[in-house]
Amino acid sequence: MLNGKNILITGGTGSFGKKFIEMTLARYNPKRLIIFSRDELKQFEMAQDFPTEKYESIRYFIGDVRDKERLYRACRGVDIIVHAAAMKQVPASEYNPTEAIKTNITGAQNLINVAADLGIESVVALSTDKAVAPCNLYGATKLASDKLFVAANAFAVGPKYSVVRYGNVIGSRGSVVPFFLKKRSEGVLPITDERMTRFWITLDKAVEMVFHAINTAAGGEIYIPRIPSMSITDMAKAIAPECKTEVVGIRPGEKLHECMIPAEESHNVVKTENGFIILPMIGVMDYKGDTSQFEKVPEGFEYSSDSNGDWLSIDDLRAILIEQGFEL
Repeated sequence: MLNGKNILITGGTGSFGKKFIEMTLARYNPKRLIIFSRDELKQFEMAQDFPTEKYESIRYFIGDVRDKERLYRACRGVDIIVHAAAMKQVPASEYNPTEAIKTNITGAQNLINVAADLGIESVVALSTDKAVAPCNLYGATKLASDKLFVAANAFAVGPKYSVVRYGNVIGSRGSVVPFFLKKRSEGVLPITDERMTRFWITLDKAVEMVFHAINTAAGGEIYIPRIPSMSITDMAKAIAPECKTEVVGIRPGEKLHECMIPAEESHNVVKTENGFIILPMIGVMDYKGDTSQFEKVPEGFEYSSDSNGDWLSIDDLRAILIEQGFEL
């Protein structure tokens, strides 16, 4: 699938980017793997793990998705783009709304136009459960980004644009796992609400979904993996069973539960072997994909973290964290 291809990943020095590079190099033989990001220190640190002397296909390219001219330079000759760059922190986005809009929305539009002009084969953009019925600016910008990538298939002749949407990544930078591990020494873990639930996914499975999208997308799909939920209280018990918990209240822009497929979109959703696909709305574009082998979900179907049929147990999470190298 990726052998001999020129691949560029925006935001390539993040948690997802590192795992994507690792798994791509382990499975495929790409011609070029371009890591595009704006932080030279993170690129320097990543180059210690993936030196160009050892991995001849890797290129490190400083740039920002806001800078369209720089994107043109970086994407020339590229076959596949994975778009992982985003401003993701909810409080930072609320305090700096114009910056979040420039990165998450304008950056997405820049990438769409550059890919169309250069004849890129495929673009896969990463999304988030917070893009569904958003109650914070980060989610709102990612919803707009998702809409841009889906609609691009109607007017940008050439590339296939698709989206992969998933929940919280276990152990990723900025997630609750390293936060709880840091707080463990204090003996008390702050939790927002005892009822809170979230979808959780491992980095490996997130990368697998992107591989799947690259391999199967006709353009316009939003791919959603079938993943487990977990309550915040069980997560606290898994990471630090000896600690007490203190309820501190829901933060601004936060929900009790997250949803990846709202009931209003159920008529556009099909169930696949490993998840779901939200198909583009009729009238937005002439969808070219064949979904006849997939089952349509019932009308009113909703995929939410509180009503999910698959749950992570405390032991399950501990096993995953230990496997990922966390000390519990």
